[in-house]
Amino acid sequence: MLEGQFQLPMAYDLIAVFLFAVSGALVAYRKGYDYLGLFALALVTGAGGGLIRDGIFLQQGPPVLVTNWRYLVAIFAAALLVIIVGERIRHVMLVVILADAMGLGFYAVVGSQMSINIGLDVMAAGLIGLINAVGGGLLRDIISGEEPLLFKPGQFYAVAALVGVIVFLGLGVGFKINAQAAALIAIGVTFALRVLAIVLDIRTHPIQDHKVRKTVGKGVRRVLRRKDR
Repeated sequence: MLEGQFQLPMAYDLIAVFLFAVSGALVAYRKGYDYLGLFALALVTGAGGGLIRDGIFLQQGPPVLVTNWRYLVAIFAAALLVIIVGERIRHVMLVVILADAMGLGFYAVVGSQMSINIGLDVMAAGLIGLINAVGGGLLRDIISGEEPLLFKPGQFYAVAALVGVIVFLGLGVGFKINAQAAALIAIGVTFALRVLAIVLDIRTHPIQDHKVRKTVGKGVRRVLRRKDR
C-alpha cells in the first residue's frame, strides 16, 4: 500500500485542463471557428481526458467537470486567452504543440495518481494515466478533422506520455518519493522528451518500414515455401 503522501493538489488537474483547452482553442482559431465552436473545442480538448478517466475507468460518481466549477473556469479562461491574443501568436501550431506537450505530463501523473489512490494496481494506474494523457488530444484531432497524432507515425506523443507515467509510478510507488516531487520530475521528462523529439525530428515509423519485421517476414515466407514443396 502507498503512504498518505501520495497525493497531488487539484492544481495539477486544473493546469492540465487549461493547457489542453488552450491547444484546442488554438486549433479552432487556426481553422476559423466562431466563438461557440472555439469554446466547444476547448471544452472537449480540456475535459476530454478527464471525462474518459472519471466516466469510464474510475467511476467515482459524476465527473469532476460537472461537480467543481473551477474546471469550467479554467476552460473558459483558456478560450478567452486565445480569443484575446490569437492574432498576436505568429506560430500557432508551435504553441499548440508546446501546450499539448506540457499537458501530456500533467494529465499522465494525475490519472495515474487518482487510480492508485482508489486501490488499482500499478499496471492499471499506468494504463489510465496514459489514456488520461492522450484522450483530450485524440478528441481534439478527431473533432477538428485532423489525423490523430496518437495513431500516425511521427514525433513521440503517446511514447512521451508513457515514459512520464512510468517515471511517476516508478518514483512514487517504487521508490516512495513524495508525490509532488515525483510528479514534477515526470512532467519535466515528458515535456523534454516530446520537445526533443520535435527539435531533433525523432520519429516512429510505419510498421511496413521496419527492417526487423521485413527480415522476419522473409524468413517465415521461406519456411512456408519449403513446407509447400
